[in-house]
Amino acid sequence: MKQNIWILSELYYPEMTVPAPILTRISEGLALHAHVQVVCSQPTYSARGIRASKREVLNGVDIHRVVSTTLDKDVLPYRIINFVTISISIFFTALFHIKRDDIVLVVTNPPLLPILAAAVCKLKGAKSVLLIHDVYPEVLTFAGLLNSYSLIFRLGYKITSSIYRSCDSVVVLGRDMARLAVRKIGRSDHKIKIIPNWADLDSIVPCDRKKNRMLKALQLTDRFIVQYSGNMGRTHGLEELYEAARQLDSQEDIHFLFIGSGAKKRWLENRIFVDDIRNATVLSPRSREDLSDSLNACDVAVIAFIAGMSGVSVPSRMYNIMASGKPIIAVADADSELALVVSEENAGWVVPPGNPNALVERIIYASSHLEECREKGMNGRRAAERKYSFNRVLTEYEHLIEDLTVQ
Repeated sequence: MKQNIWILSELYYPEMTVPAPILTRISEGLALHAHVQVVCSQPTYSARGIRASKREVLNGVDIHRVVSTTLDKDVLPYRIINFVTISISIFFTALFHIKRDDIVLVVTNPPLLPILAAAVCKLKGAKSVLLIHDVYPEVLTFAGLLNSYSLIFRLGYKITSSIYRSCDSVVVLGRDMARLAVRKIGRSDHKIKIIPNWADLDSIVPCDRKKNRMLKALQLTDRFIVQYSGNMGRTHGLEELYEAARQLDSQEDIHFLFIGSGAKKRWLENRIFVDDIRNATVLSPRSREDLSDSLNACDVAVIAFIAGMSGVSVPSRMYNIMASGKPIIAVADADSELALVVSEENAGWVVPPGNPNALVERIIYASSHLEECREKGMNGRRAAERKYSFNRVLTEYEHLIEDLTVQ
């Protein structure tokens, strides 16, 4: 008899915002040997406005899409309303369907969901796996939404620590996140398992930038392109990238290409317009079908976080950038998983957050060392093939499920 696996998440196909494609692939992979059911919401991010079927079987996965609000997530009060309605709706659906000894994998977004999922698992006698994509409530302090000395933060910290301890397994994305999880649990615990996200090695491959369709359309084939692609959220260092673009505005051979969406996008567009920055272009997110072309539309990619984010979030975009064969400038804490991977694999450079001058120096260096850029980019591609393939990651999840099944 196949093991029943439940995956509880706000985001799932047809949503394309991370972690939706990650969870979709994991679910479909596990469905080859188990009965996998997903409880999720209607799209609220990049695919917002699409109304998917409330119930369907897709690639072997039984999907339950709950009734909830789908307000604009970039408006903070609306996002909170979405969080609450989605979490409560998933809770009642899970409570009705989940049975004893089922395995429940719940994602940390939205932050209320793991708390409710833990209650379901306790009430129904199910086994629980917490997949940490963002560490709450810590990430809210770095986003400027919560004071770390506040009563709400202290209460949230105690609750999430209790959830970590109560789970049968805690999956983290990197070594920095594992260290933070150990602190929250209060001891080094075998239940913590590091399983990274992966690179889409089949659809994202290195391509000749001279033939890149996006650069041709933007008439930027003759420039050195510095690209930021992905979420432009409150914890990302867009300010430093903007300052780098401002300082380098007089250098016509260097151009900054921003692709994505998020809370800081409007601020970025306004600053570029008001200050008449001519060496920067801001575009909306590309489709998954265009992702390889998009990631290849640069000479160097930048992943930027504000200071202190080590352990709080591991950027999944890192692996796909590595797959594209582009070097990474990591604006990140030195002990973060991002910085460790870039340094260990010689796949780019690490710049400390809060130092835009150092970022400018690194960009200028990279623009005058194109062969080194290519070498570091291919180092990243080879590392992605060795360590961050989907099959390798799926095997880790399969072993995790096997271990829980026999417990």
